[in-house]
Amino acid sequence: MEQQGSSTSAGRGKAEKEFVKEITPQSVDYSQWYIDVVLKTELMDYAPVKGCMAIRPYGYAIWEKIQQLLDRRIKDTGHQNAYFPMFIPQELLQKEAAHVEGFAPEVALVTKGGGETLAEPLVVRPTSEAIICDFYSRWIQSWRDLPMLINQWCNVVRWEKVTRPFLRTSEFLWQEGHTCHRTEEEAEKEALLMLGVYKEFLETEMAIPVIAGRKTEREKFAGALRTYTVEALMRDGRALQAGTSHNLGQHFARVFDITFLDQDGTLKYVWQTSWGVSTRLIGALIMVHGDDRGLVLPPRIAPIQVVIVPIISKKAREEVLAAARRVAETLQQAGIRLKLDDREEYSPGWKFNEWEMKGVPLRLELGPRDLEAEQVIAVRRDSGAKEPLPWAELPRRLPQLLEELQGDLYKRALQFQQEHTRSGADYGEFLQVMERERGFFIASWCGREECELKAKEESKATIRCIPFDREMEHENCLVCGEKAAHVVYFARAY
Repeated sequence: MEQQGSSTSAGRGKAEKEFVKEITPQSVDYSQWYIDVVLKTELMDYAPVKGCMAIRPYGYAIWEKIQQLLDRRIKDTGHQNAYFPMFIPQELLQKEAAHVEGFAPEVALVTKGGGETLAEPLVVRPTSEAIICDFYSRWIQSWRDLPMLINQWCNVVRWEKVTRPFLRTSEFLWQEGHTCHRTEEEAEKEALLMLGVYKEFLETEMAIPVIAGRKTEREKFAGALRTYTVEALMRDGRALQAGTSHNLGQHFARVFDITFLDQDGTLKYVWQTSWGVSTRLIGALIMVHGDDRGLVLPPRIAPIQVVIVPIISKKAREEVLAAARRVAETLQQAGIRLKLDDREEYSPGWKFNEWEMKGVPLRLELGPRDLEAEQVIAVRRDSGAKEPLPWAELPRRLPQLLEELQGDLYKRALQFQQEHTRSGADYGEFLQVMERERGFFIASWCGREECELKAKEESKATIRCIPFDREMEHENCLVCGEKAAHVVYFARAY
């Protein structure tokens, strides 16, 4: 294969330079690297309205895979999909003071419709608790109507001041679950169940390791009894809230009068939860796995798992293309998502770089010498490792190779997380780590908001969560030195 590869080396070298120069290295400017990647790989494009974006077909294909894999899990836990209006009467949002306080700065209002001023402004949903609670107050009458387990896939509008594609936009796509239960115990079990679904999905399908835990009172969702979260670490050392699940208690039920007649004949308020993830998961995917050449997509979430690139000579053109088509047909029958790149206007080297940039997990090269040997050369996107594979072995070996790659991406991300997680009781050390290296910093905390705020002001880091499965290593609070009540994860975050 050395000779065959060298025939395209000049063209490939030029192509590499042309591709790479358009992506800023992570070490030079991580934020610019991110923007370069989302634009160059055609995941999105900017819209005329500030903070909005068009999700292009390749980006939307990733979102569709997320939807498909997560929706199956949501339905497997007994939930049903529905759809609720995006316009919410302002009076519904104002019914719940904490809800308004939490979202008022981000709310978009519709004041005119059909050329006329509306009698009452309509809120474009920032989240759907208010409108869904209004429906639930009518739909729920008896204990027989519970639990009510409903999820919706929709768009949301929050008028953000500072935006970044996928991570924080004025309009984004998400799923939001809203459930009602007879008891507090059932609601708590539901909130933790769905957080577990998110954690398993992120780690299994997206190869993103996360820390699960509870938010502090200051960081919890407005109106919630408790908020649970899964936190991921990006390759620039910043944390990203990847998903949240809220035990809403009876707060919304009391405001919106969601009651049911229980088996004992008494009228009671329901206990509620809500939970959601959004298109910011695409941002997480980019920043956890991407490198200086662009995207690196885990096979389970990749729209294209394998790209076949024929390396064509004038003499063997038809034979190579015919073989490539046979290989493609065999792999499609094996259930592999693939692309046969038989474009003649681009050189093999150009195609190599394009598909590497787009993060396709495996590339199969097939040239005249491979035709003679009845094989392809498989090239991994993550490591660049090459492996010759006989055609007959492809239906068996490629699924194995894709699973190996999936597992290796998770291990690499987990190793990065572990190497960038520190713990300590020295406040000065904490400030230095947050300024110079970032990452997670595990510390003890007294539980007082004053210490939480002081750490945030001086380090620009927030308490990401109070983890479920971490024992306290230090008896005293990192900030004030008094007796600690919790172990927490600090980090600067998106």
